[in-house]
Amino acid sequence: MKEYDVASLDTFGAKTQLRVGDASYEIFKISKVEGHERLPYSLKILLENLLRTEDGANITADHIRQLGAWDPTADPSVEIQFTPARVLMQDFTGVPCVVDLATMREAVRDLGGDPTKVNPLAPAELVIDHSVIADLFGREDAFQRNVELEYERNKERYQFLRWGQTAFNEFKVVPPGTGIVHQVNIEYLARTVMERNGQAYPDTVVGTDSHTTMVNGLGVLGWGVGGIEAEAAMLGQPVSMLIPRVVGFKLSGEMPAGTTATDLVLTITEMLRKHGVVGKFVEFYGPGVSAVPLANRATIGNMSPEYGSTVAIFPIDAETVRYLELTGRDPQQVALVEAYAKEQGLWHDPAAEPEYSERLELDLSTIEPSLAGPKRPQDRVPLGSAKTLFRASLTDYVADDQTGTDADPRGGLRSNPPYGVQGHADEASAESFPASDSPANAVSDPADAPRDLETAAVGSGGRVTNPIRVTGADGTEFELDHGAVVIAAITSCTNTSNPQVMIGAALLARNAVEKGLSRKPWVKTTLAPGSKVVMDYYERAGLTPYLEKLGFHLVGYGCTTCIGNSGPLPEEISAAVNENDLAVVSVLSGNRNFEGRINPDVKMNYLASPPLVVAYALAGTMDIDLANEPIGEDSQGNPVFLRDIWPNTAEIQDVIASAIGATGFSSAYADVFAGDERWQSLPTPTGDTFAWEGESTYVRKPPYFEGMEREPKAVGDITGARVLAKLGDSVTTDHISPAGSIKADSPAGTYLAEHGVPRHEFNSYGSRRGNHEVMIRGTFANIRLRNQLVPGVEGGFTVNHLTGEQTTIYDASVAYQEAGIPLVVLAGKEYGSGSSRDWAAKGTMLLGVKAVIAESYERIHRSNLIGMGVLPLQFPAGETAESLGLTGTETFSIAGVTALNDGETPRTVKVTTDSGVEFDAVVRIDTPGEADYYRHGGILQYVLRRMIAS
Repeated sequence: MKEYDVASLDTFGAKTQLRVGDASYEIFKISKVEGHERLPYSLKILLENLLRTEDGANITADHIRQLGAWDPTADPSVEIQFTPARVLMQDFTGVPCVVDLATMREAVRDLGGDPTKVNPLAPAELVIDHSVIADLFGREDAFQRNVELEYERNKERYQFLRWGQTAFNEFKVVPPGTGIVHQVNIEYLARTVMERNGQAYPDTVVGTDSHTTMVNGLGVLGWGVGGIEAEAAMLGQPVSMLIPRVVGFKLSGEMPAGTTATDLVLTITEMLRKHGVVGKFVEFYGPGVSAVPLANRATIGNMSPEYGSTVAIFPIDAETVRYLELTGRDPQQVALVEAYAKEQGLWHDPAAEPEYSERLELDLSTIEPSLAGPKRPQDRVPLGSAKTLFRASLTDYVADDQTGTDADPRGGLRSNPPYGVQGHADEASAESFPASDSPANAVSDPADAPRDLETAAVGSGGRVTNPIRVTGADGTEFELDHGAVVIAAITSCTNTSNPQVMIGAALLARNAVEKGLSRKPWVKTTLAPGSKVVMDYYERAGLTPYLEKLGFHLVGYGCTTCIGNSGPLPEEISAAVNENDLAVVSVLSGNRNFEGRINPDVKMNYLASPPLVVAYALAGTMDIDLANEPIGEDSQGNPVFLRDIWPNTAEIQDVIASAIGATGFSSAYADVFAGDERWQSLPTPTGDTFAWEGESTYVRKPPYFEGMEREPKAVGDITGARVLAKLGDSVTTDHISPAGSIKADSPAGTYLAEHGVPRHEFNSYGSRRGNHEVMIRGTFANIRLRNQLVPGVEGGFTVNHLTGEQTTIYDASVAYQEAGIPLVVLAGKEYGSGSSRDWAAKGTMLLGVKAVIAESYERIHRSNLIGMGVLPLQFPAGETAESLGLTGTETFSIAGVTALNDGETPRTVKVTTDSGVEFDAVVRIDTPGEADYYRHGGILQYVLRRMIAS
């Protein structure tokens, strides 16, 4: 097995020394390669990576020359091997990684090898942040109790991770209750420039979470990969990739007062989705870069998966150095970052115009306050049009024949206050707001809205009121209606890393409290910062009491609402919503709002900045024009508008300057890997291999290596396959492998009940990713999945073609596998978008699916399918399942796969059906490395066989 720090052949004579202060570092000068000066920042980092790891086999001098001669206009075709400096994991995706490593140790032992060879060769760090659930909220002890419940639910998983921390070298765990992985990464773990074994080189990272790209804001090249790819990287296997197209995104100007990083990132998301950047690098440059604070850069980088790019990176500059100093990095490390970046031509020049494949430009002064929803992060909603667009969207969630006795004749949802005629509100709001910091200035031109919005908001296209009387747990009576905001959550790595928006939210809360406003009683309010630093500066600024007065008590340091860990709604709210089929809303400061993700009771989900989250908690409804309508009344009964409580930009900056400093970060991360008393007191198993507990419902030995031999068997064509699911466009990994709650009557719920787990201890799919039995049963089990084989039915159901009966996808797969029948999945565009879940591919494979045929794929999921031995195929250009006449009832055969046994990857394979449909499907095995993985049955089998052979 190769050593991670392999000596470079140094064909180009690039090796030299860099002196910083009293220290000297070995570096590889990219200036030794012809063409380096015209390369974008991100490709310069890849160029250094190849120079330093040149071994004459995986990385050759020709690879280095080809990168130096990069043609920005060409489609990607040159394969390179990228060796990331480190690997980053969170516990949902990290636990199965460690499970697989533990299983690999046993497989190596069983095949006569040394199990201790299975060891990370690159630094690997795991942050436990996805397991806290916001069960309790709005009370002083919410954080304490939620942490206690987290430990009760996850004791087995945490013991397993503690074993991994002691059993594997180069593997560290950040315990629960510390922060969100991506915020911990930018505040502490990221090096920007690595120093290891006397060498200095750019910090690069692959992570088991798609939002690993948040670190791009710090100048670190990194992106999300599946857990199986991350495991291979930990074991010294380089990441196979094609030299990408790079999109240059030029920034100019400065953001107007009253706008936030969230508004900026939602605008960029919309622009890049429209442009099309899937599989490309996006790189920000130009004079406006210096006007973007580091926290805003991180917010933009974080959303890279939402617009589809591989990375969205900012170069190193003075702002990067300032942030490293602010977060308490060692002075020598900070000095190294600046010296190295300037020496290597990685320091940002605002006047430079590198060569790019494509270009976009944004004047920051045009940013306006925005939300996104109700079900996709790229669907930006200007705040001034939020009410109108909400009403238009409501038609997708509420039956047309719903009526109410006191409906507003214009289609209003609420009877008080009266509204002006829809379609003219935007013009009115543009006139009614003076120039100030208020977000109400930035309303969109109604001409930009869809033509049917006015019709949708009035007359037959509108919604009428459907109020439901509810008595709260404290005896308070109130009415619930469509559009009621039942969750207002300041959560997620996207925004809780950003002091501007977090301080802004707290100041808005202060202003609201001083006006006598309060949250509506039906709103579940939660505060889940990305790190302890946030609560430190809240305390220093004296702002915590105001947030708590509005119900925003600390519920945990972790990824809560955004990942589906919002916790249950109060029983009386949940009952009213479900019994009356109300289309209620969540507003969260997160990055994901896909259907069925946030809470099973909530149909419509909107992403917003933390200040707007607080505002909607006060309003209690999406059916409000925050630009023109009062958000509430003060203690004297006077109307209070959002503009009256929106904090001033200068005050936000003053609070940041006085309350945030390096000491806060240094104290928060002083002993970050030690954990609290709960963590330290957990019993820790010992030994080189893990002692599996036979009755565990959390951690079980997976079957990937059962029956594995030293040499792979030849791959075969696929014959007699049936369709397990026929799916439409934009099927996400949430649809394929949900991370939310486990329904009692689902196959996974039935399994847990049969193993003696009471309903209240089911926990979530994400927390049980270390148990393949649960995860197989959860694959394609999302409550919002629409399988076209069972039209009109939502959830994890299909038709068993052997009997013609409707059944669960899991039960059908069991029947097919017992009959020896392979399976295929048919899908539309953007199949597998969303989080980089390895279980979306693992579960697919374990269900017996041999091939997926889709119109297009999300990058990570396509790679993960190959990594699990599932063949990704694509319909011919311009064709779909519908255009080819496929119904999903056919029997499929796929011929030409065996060509892979000859060491070549066929461009297409022949797909035939018993109904007479034939077509040539494009083989989406894109690199020779991926072909090797597929031939071996998966990436882990490939790595393991190489390990034994060495």
